[in-house]
Amino acid sequence: MSLSSQIISSYNPKRLAVKLNSKGEQFVLQGHPWVFSNNITKISKDAKSGDLAIIFSKNKNRVIGLGLYDANSPIRIKMLHSSHEKAEINDTFFHNKISNAYHKRQPLLKTNTNSYRLLFGENDGFPGLIADVYASVLVVKIYSETWLPYLESIILSLQQISKAKTVVIRLSRSLEKSKLHQLKNGEVVYGTLKNEVVEFVEHGVNFSANVIKGHKTGYFLDHRANRKQVGEWSKGQTVLDVFSYAGGFSVHALANGAKEVTSLDISKQALEIAIENGKLNKYSGTHKTIAGDAFQELKKLIKNKITFDVVVIDPPSFAKQASEIELAKKKYAQLAELGEKLTAKNGLLVLASCSSRVLAQAFFDINSQILASKKRQFKVILKTQHDIDHPIGFLEGVYLKCGYYRFVN
Repeated sequence: MSLSSQIISSYNPKRLAVKLNSKGEQFVLQGHPWVFSNNITKISKDAKSGDLAIIFSKNKNRVIGLGLYDANSPIRIKMLHSSHEKAEINDTFFHNKISNAYHKRQPLLKTNTNSYRLLFGENDGFPGLIADVYASVLVVKIYSETWLPYLESIILSLQQISKAKTVVIRLSRSLEKSKLHQLKNGEVVYGTLKNEVVEFVEHGVNFSANVIKGHKTGYFLDHRANRKQVGEWSKGQTVLDVFSYAGGFSVHALANGAKEVTSLDISKQALEIAIENGKLNKYSGTHKTIAGDAFQELKKLIKNKITFDVVVIDPPSFAKQASEIELAKKKYAQLAELGEKLTAKNGLLVLASCSSRVLAQAFFDINSQILASKKRQFKVILKTQHDIDHPIGFLEGVYLKCGYYRFVN
């Protein structure tokens, strides 16, 4: 089999000689994956997206890094290699990087799990590129035009290394509008796809993802370890899963013997998927759903004096930009307050954040301050960050944090 010819970009990338200001050079030498437009002091005038940027040191004429030029982003150069060691950006370079990423995931793949993130963007040396595997289906999401000239060899390597039988391309909104390719979002570029809903296994629990129409690549794999942990602590318990989406925490809880699970999400469609995901497993508990705004629905539950043995609150990112940080912190404080009121005596409250702009320490401090202001005693029993297939390669790559709070009364 060969890849769809539509992947092949007709553009032949040029080599660009680039010089940076002191700040930009410092970032490159520290191994940071981004070079912003205001850090560039010298570059060819006819630079186009996908061109190979060869970054020379300011004072000595030696190469300090290699990256891909992006004409349409304030992150003008996406770094591929930052080192004094020589490197040739070619098929072998990308194949070796993908192979290294795959080997990092091996401990996870030795568990009863066949879904994982093979490439985590910048953190694996592929800025603006994500690759997720669901059983035998590989979903590649592209966020930048820079990858178009290199895509064919990268996807072939991803397919060979993951042994995927099918490859689906997903495009960011900006890339869907690009005129530099003929790709379509959700296009199958390798193999065949009998059903756009693909079933997979996560630590022995069955799930499904719509790899064509689902959010991002079809599912959120990053909370896998936390879902497993919540499941193990949910046996015989009543569980509330807030911002449940496709029911990740809910399904693990049910599969592990929870007595009753309530999935709460604003999307009725997501809740339907959560119910279906639950049915992929054997369980004897009850699965309820609540469709509505989380803040309003939580207040209704409190008003009705309903509590749960386990409460999980995992909201979407509240701070997409710096101006939203303070509001995000207020929302996290609100959710900690609402969560505490909904957690039964001796219950477990799990609070998570995926806002990279709200640092882990700030998030955990907010939770502790809110919970400490209540009359109840609690213990912080666990703090977690990324699972093994979401490695952290640079400071801004850290986004996920999760705190487990056990009340002792």
